Amino acid sequence: MTTVVTDKGVGPLLRGWREQRRLSQLALALLADSSARHISFIETGRARPSEEMVLRLAERLEVPVRERNALLLAAGYAPKYTESTLDDPQLETLRAGIEQLLRGYDPYPALVVDGAYTVVAANEGIGVLLSGVAEHLLTPPLNAMRITLHPEGLAPRIRNLREWRGHLLAQMERQIALSRSPALRKLYEEVAAYPLPERARDPEDREDREDPEPYPYFALPLRIEHDGRVLSFVSSISTFNTPTDVTVAELAIETLLPADPATVDYLRSLTG
Repeated sequence: MTTVVTDKGVGPLLRGWREQRRLSQLALALLADSSARHISFIETGRARPSEEMVLRLAERLEVPVRERNALLLAAGYAPKYTESTLDDPQLETLRAGIEQLLRGYDPYPALVVDGAYTVVAANEGIGVLLSGVAEHLLTPPLNAMRITLHPEGLAPRIRNLREWRGHLLAQMERQIALSRSPALRKLYEEVAAYPLPERARDPEDREDREDPEPYPYFALPLRIEHDGRVLSFVSSISTFNTPTDVTVAELAIETLLPADPATVDYLRSLTG
């Protein structure tokens, strides 16, 4: 994803973020310990905000770290947040910690994705779910959304695809609203256009109605067929608190927790 910089100054950018968050100038001023008059002057270019004010407004507006750099540049200041590559030596400790976490979660599936859902790390438990996925979807760079929703990916084996697909698309919509990323929008349009497998097209499908959920799930599960059985998982997503690096800010660790005893027993049997 790229940082968009404008030559119109920081004012229009801040106004755009404020309007997207549906805040009035007064509401933002109260959040930022300022005044509506000062916010108005900044947005119209009559006042140049200090670096501290730019960062304070960005924080109150929940502007993604990548776009905070764009605000600083537009205001005439140097970027504050670095953007390292994942193989950067300064991220060695982070990489080691993530790898240890993923290994420790085996045999349950876990993976790490970036802001565009590119898979940057995964554990062996993910391999159980990838059985039968078309080779072209497993050619790097792997994309978690494509693998899940593509008709040659996991989609035909997901028993509750309509619900799970709706959950994933809604998740992407929230991220697009937050980050305003063109790359993420393009990915969303691609995966949303994938055709549904025959069984998932009709919500009144007889097979689904005769296959009630066998366990009282506490959250929407991912129910996926594997080797003649149905495995059930609930998803948990973790991000890093107060990141100061763009790359780290956009990483997300997703763990799939078994949602019923049968799934626990089966996964443990694979490592028996």
